[in-house]
Amino acid sequence: ERLVESGGGSFHTGGSLRLSCAASIPEYIGRRYCMGWFRQAPGKEREGVATIDWYGTTYYRDSVKGRFVISKDTAETTLYLQMNNLKPEDTAMYYCAAPPSSARVECDQWYLSPAEKDWGQGTQVTVSS
Repeated sequence: ERLVESGGGSFHTGGSLRLSCAASIPEYIGRRYCMGWFRQAPGKEREGVATIDWYGTTYYRDSVKGRFVISKDTAETTLYLQMNNLKPEDTAMYYCAAPPSSARVECDQWYLSPAEKDWGQGTQVTVSS
């Protein structure tokens, strides 16, 4: 796997956690124009949660705005998703992903589209009330 997620688990409503996504290939994250977090709840399609572009500009789906923060470390070896004020509807398998090449893409469209992506294996987040 090129991307490996970690940080998932079981949490209560209102809690916080931080997901991490590490790349197994040096400079993989730094050379990707976009990086993103996605999730898939049982019985639902996978959806884009947040994305960050080369310059650090971020985009979020409406349901997580103000609660989630996507970021990269300064060495651009790890992608993060800080998740605050958790809700039961945040329960899902969370994946990080990147475009399959270093070509420029429009990140705000890429993370909401079915465009080809390199996926990690996912980490489960369960939120209970």
